[in-house]
Amino acid sequence: MTLYEFKLLPEQEQYRKLFNEGDFISHRLESKARFTLYTLDKFFVEVEYNPKSNRIVNMVSFVSGKKLDLYSNWNT
Repeated sequence: MTLYEFKLLPEQEQYRKLFNEGDFISHRLESKARFTLYTLDKFFVEVEYNPKSNRIVNMVSFVSGKKLDLYSNWNT
C-alpha cells in the first residue's frame, strides 16, 4: 500500500489498518499530548493521543520531514 492509497481510505479503515498491520517505532511526550510513531509499508504514521480526554485526537501520515526528525536522537 502506498501513502496515497492509505490517505484515500476512510478514517476508521486507516486506524484499523494501522493498528492491525503497522509496526510501533517510537513515542514522544509533550505536556498535554502523547505521540506514537508507526511504520506501515514504506511510510510513517504519527498518532496523537490526549490523556486527559482519553482519546486519539489526530493522525498524520508522511514519508519524511520535520515530523520524523522529532523522533531522532541525533543532535544536528
